[in-house]
Amino acid sequence: MSHFQGIRRRHALQALGAVALPLSSLSAWADDYPNKAIELVVPASAGGGTDALARAFSEAVKKYLPQPVVVNDKPGASGVVGMSDVLNGKSDGYKVCVVIAELVILPHLGLAKFSYADFQPIARLNADPAAITVQASAPWNTIEEFIAAAKAKPDEMKVGNSGNGSIWHLAAAGFEDKTGVKFNHVPYQGAAPGVVALLGGHIDAVAVSPGEVAAHVQGGKLKMLAVMADQRLKGFPNVPTLKERKIDLSIGTWRGLAVHKSTPPDIAMVLRTATRKAAEEPVLREQLDKLNLGFSYLDAPEFGQAMQRDNEYFKALVQKLGIKA
Repeated sequence: MSHFQGIRRRHALQALGAVALPLSSLSAWADDYPNKAIELVVPASAGGGTDALARAFSEAVKKYLPQPVVVNDKPGASGVVGMSDVLNGKSDGYKVCVVIAELVILPHLGLAKFSYADFQPIARLNADPAAITVQASAPWNTIEEFIAAAKAKPDEMKVGNSGNGSIWHLAAAGFEDKTGVKFNHVPYQGAAPGVVALLGGHIDAVAVSPGEVAAHVQGGKLKMLAVMADQRLKGFPNVPTLKERKIDLSIGTWRGLAVHKSTPPDIAMVLRTATRKAAEEPVLREQLDKLNLGFSYLDAPEFGQAMQRDNEYFKALVQKLGIKA
């Protein structure tokens, strides 16, 4: 079973079987937490999938917390800026981070001084594969044509990503490894700016998630050539997987919530309970479906275990591909 297939297969059962957390254990309520707005730090640009997820969650969790959850985008350095902001803040539960897959990638590239172990997980909410997307007017209509064009001009095909060492950088690098092509990797401060660059014709392709290009694909401005998943996606039934095209690559991202590891357990439990209830809200599922973001809930213990596994997976991948910062 591939890494991404494992994510997909596990999430449905775990979403149904999430551990019920007794409200009676939440002594933090008695301690008046939260008594002010909670800042939800997004380590990516506004308009991308991570930002969209955060805003959908902040809306869904309203009825389960007495104070608002305010989204604050802090992009830069493939997520390091935003995640560092949370780790450098107080461990009082008023700064919550949307942690992303880069958390288990960047340390292996020497681009982050922290690791997943510096965070206390709250829950995972989403997992998505990468996809190769190009302009609708591009001359390539199949992934094979795209590969042939890239092979004809090594290092010239410009593929945008969400920053050096980001999951979308690794997805494109993994694609190079499996197909023998060589791209000119162009970093941006998040997937959204990369997609804007693609729309403007400044680059040839992106390897971001389907959710981050969905509106433009549906609007006829972009076309998706293939997804790096084990099965075709519900929202894009006509887009083949790489495995259908005999390219053995399945890779993607995930997004969840975490706080500083020193956050008191009772405060973390308040956040866990509210997040679990928000994750069960139909409005959140519906919003994620509209955004073409895959719902993939894991409670804190299972999320922590998944991060540990992914840390080892990406460490090995970085070493195998010889990716340098």
